[in-house]
Amino acid sequence: MLKVLIALIPWVFYLFFRTKKSLHMLQQNLYDDDRRYCKWLLKNINKVMFKTETLQIFLIFFILYVGDRLIVPIIFGIIYTLLSIDVFAKDKKEIVKKPLVVTKRVKRILFTLGAIYGLSIWLFIRRWDINIYVVFTIMAYLQYLLVLLVQKINIPAEKYVYFSFKRKAMKKLNSMKHLKIVGITGSYGKTTSKNILSDILNIKYNALPTPKSLNTPYGLIITINNHLDKFDEVFIAEMGAYKRGEVQQLCDLVHPKYGILTKIGTAHLDTFGSQDNIQLGKFELIENLPSDGVGILNGDDELQLNYKLKNNCKIVWIGIDNKDVDVRAENIKTSNLGTTFDVTFKGIKNKFKFETKLLGYANVYNILAGIALGYEFGIKPEQLVNAVKRVNAVEHRLELKQSGDITYIDDAYNSNPVGSKMALEVLSTMPGKKIIVTPGMTELGDLQYELNKKFGEYISEVCDEVVLVGVEQTKPIQDGLKEKKYSEKNIHILENVSDAFKLINKLKGKETYVLLENDLPDIFN
Repeated sequence: MLKVLIALIPWVFYLFFRTKKSLHMLQQNLYDDDRRYCKWLLKNINKVMFKTETLQIFLIFFILYVGDRLIVPIIFGIIYTLLSIDVFAKDKKEIVKKPLVVTKRVKRILFTLGAIYGLSIWLFIRRWDINIYVVFTIMAYLQYLLVLLVQKINIPAEKYVYFSFKRKAMKKLNSMKHLKIVGITGSYGKTTSKNILSDILNIKYNALPTPKSLNTPYGLIITINNHLDKFDEVFIAEMGAYKRGEVQQLCDLVHPKYGILTKIGTAHLDTFGSQDNIQLGKFELIENLPSDGVGILNGDDELQLNYKLKNNCKIVWIGIDNKDVDVRAENIKTSNLGTTFDVTFKGIKNKFKFETKLLGYANVYNILAGIALGYEFGIKPEQLVNAVKRVNAVEHRLELKQSGDITYIDDAYNSNPVGSKMALEVLSTMPGKKIIVTPGMTELGDLQYELNKKFGEYISEVCDEVVLVGVEQTKPIQDGLKEKKYSEKNIHILENVSDAFKLINKLKGKETYVLLENDLPDIFN
């Protein structure tokens, strides 16, 4: 018995890290919603099944051949010690964007997983007299699949939990008759727009935005049940979507009276399936507003201008280039200190000068949406000017950070074709040496190569040095740079983003600005 326990120590260590990683990927893939985890498994089958894990296949055949001799626990222990060292080294080296959150749902998965382990050990070892080391090896090898199995087993329990919390949230919302509910969706800028709107409205109201990027049904339910209270006057619900019908589901949950549609683009094209589906999916918010509701739309977005809206609610148009809008920004000036612009309101002769610490045209659109809805909420233009001055930068979204003699423009949160171009425009306004660090853009479907190649072309026009993270991932950007005859000596290709910061210290000049554009989700690592 002692030799079994000693041999199992490295196995337990290895299983811990393998379970942690598989649960992390399950969580990142929305618990296999729309078979996302299954698709990730198929795409990464070589990583999770056929690399160092092949040692376990060898171990199974070795045990079956040798039998239960003294050498079996020794070989078992040696192989899992090697695997444990390997998995520990990878875990320590890996830079995680969103770590695994041990929620109650994850705990339920772990409980079911433990029950399956216990039942398997009892059946295979006690009842069927199968070699204990073979059973343990198969379990560890199939851990990613076992986690998927447990997810399926737990579906009835998860549905019960979801509907009980949903009923509680809806009951709470129904009891708050005074509450103004705002929905915000779009392909880009949802979180930034939400936080800007909250900062603006808080000059007059108690506004509660959904925290961070909690933009799923679970996220809204958690926010309502745990954070919303009787003193809140405005609830701002960020609404994310990967396919048609998901914004509709969120509207059915919170019933917004006000809606902001940021921009419609190509984000999540691979899951939506087409540009038309993205357009229809995003407009689900505006088309769910009541007849006395207010929708804020972008007059510079052709996909919003050309849409035939099936709703008679009030629409307020914002814009910069389009002069025929209700709230318009002009005379925009960006510097390393922030952005200034003038705003005109339809029906008011005066222009109002706004100042913000935020950078770029993208943030001007987000601020305009907040100004437009704030005006609808009865906040005077002069008050809005003061509110915009107090708007805080949103983490990882064109956020200025100083590190010694280097200024970082942190735009590392889920880059997209529109946002990446605007980020480069911001970088172009900065004095001194300009460097970009990027792994490129993802989730763009069939357009991924083409859009990343164009991104490379834009980079060539702005940057003095280019640091690309990932050889294969960044090939389209490399092709775009080469097409523009960008100097190869100024292109640096690395495998890990952490190495980029060491390189930047070697590349920097007297005054250096570094754009951190996108940080790939952990499922791409």
